[in-house]
Amino acid sequence: MDDDVAKVARTHEIGMGLDALSIDELEHRIEALKAEIGRLERAIAAKSASRSAADAVFKF
Repeated sequence: MDDDVAKVARTHEIGMGLDALSIDELEHRIEALKAEIGRLERAIAAKSASRSAADAVFKF
């Protein structure tokens, strides 16, 4: 599935025209973008946890 998400992410650009896309293509892109949003949110959470841990170590 990650390969599918990457393929769609490379072919979809924010603001691109959507008139030529079918309903199935639009739904697939929505799912791929939702998956990408989830991946980004997990990355933010992981970085926040690392930063909090580092802040705790260097706080005296």
